[in-house]
Amino acid sequence: MSAAAEATINEMMEKLGKQARHASRRLATLRPDVKNHALEAMADAFEARKDLIQAENKKDLDRAEENGLTSAMIDRLRLTGARIAAMAKALREIAALPDPAGEIENLRVRPNGLRIGQMRAPVGVIGIIYESRPNVTADAGALCLKSGNAVILRGGSEAFHSNSVIARIMTEAASGAGIPEGAIQLVPTTDRAAVGAMLKLSECIDIIIPRGGKSLIRRITEESVIPVIKHLDGNCTVYVDEGADLEEALAITVNSKTQRPGVCNAAETLLVHAAMAEEFLPRVGRELTERGVELRACERSRPHLPGSSPATEEDWDAEYLDLILAVRVVDSFEEAVEFINTHGSHHTESILTRDHGRAMRFLQAVDSACVHINCSTRFSDGGEYGLGAEIGISTDKLHARGPMGLRELTTAKWVVFGEGQVRG
Repeated sequence: MSAAAEATINEMMEKLGKQARHASRRLATLRPDVKNHALEAMADAFEARKDLIQAENKKDLDRAEENGLTSAMIDRLRLTGARIAAMAKALREIAALPDPAGEIENLRVRPNGLRIGQMRAPVGVIGIIYESRPNVTADAGALCLKSGNAVILRGGSEAFHSNSVIARIMTEAASGAGIPEGAIQLVPTTDRAAVGAMLKLSECIDIIIPRGGKSLIRRITEESVIPVIKHLDGNCTVYVDEGADLEEALAITVNSKTQRPGVCNAAETLLVHAAMAEEFLPRVGRELTERGVELRACERSRPHLPGSSPATEEDWDAEYLDLILAVRVVDSFEEAVEFINTHGSHHTESILTRDHGRAMRFLQAVDSACVHINCSTRFSDGGEYGLGAEIGISTDKLHARGPMGLRELTTAKWVVFGEGQVRG
């Protein structure tokens, strides 16, 4: 890239940053009803302009086909009528949620009469860098707006047309509802240099949230001078414990893998207690194979899984985002937990068990953002958790962990109410 081109991109990103910072100061004091009205207007606009969204989405889908993207990646990219309706529904659900900004928590009275508590406050300006799924544009813009934050969105080049039309519809609806200019902005270029420039805007952006593959997360973590909340890959595990209900385990395993395999909370590994292997594995193997799942199994699993291929060490750490599942037999609950903590990505794990004690131990012992008992990994989702939507699922441990909804997009400030007290 020439020096002149780099300077142009730097100027563009700095302009976006300054506009976002200015907007954030106004957003912080907006009444909840103004923000909610804007979200409702955006939802109405999505429904009214569904055909336009799908026309722009088709441009991205056609290019994805030409470039040979996998079927799972194309599925992540596709905006059907139902998915556009779901985007609008999510915005209305966010509008209906309590506004966390301004809430005062843990208010207590000190011996001198001072009342001291903590107020939830917007972070300020959030930069979000993400790949593939264009519905993230809608969810992220809406959540940031409702929580009082300005947002700069940088989607992947594969979804550029889809992201652009969604952002344009949102900003037009927001402007008509009284939201300040610069509250929601999409980086208007696919040039990778824009990401580098964005990561240096520490005076304008308070937090960077990346969503995507390991290479993207690694680059952002290494280059950013702004704090990063990481949303790493989802190598999620289903563990079928000794004595699990077979019918329940069968349904949950199949759902966790096949309901939508191209997303981060789909199961990538199946662990089965040795006592369950002979009875469970042939049944689940047939169900999964019928749905087109390729099974990569350990040596102890393969006799029960006709047609499976040998698993390699790399398979235990893989996020496939496709109809592929790694299968392993373990001898004990403790071995299953150790395996998950060693090979998992600390995203979502589910134990299928009828033993309450082991279920509770699983909750404590597994070091993941989301830990489920007797249900599909696919439920680790902001909407399913009652958050309306999510920015993503944080695998970090500081500030936020798990699905990041409205509350996770705020920070805290201490507030003190006095009646003339002075310190002696």
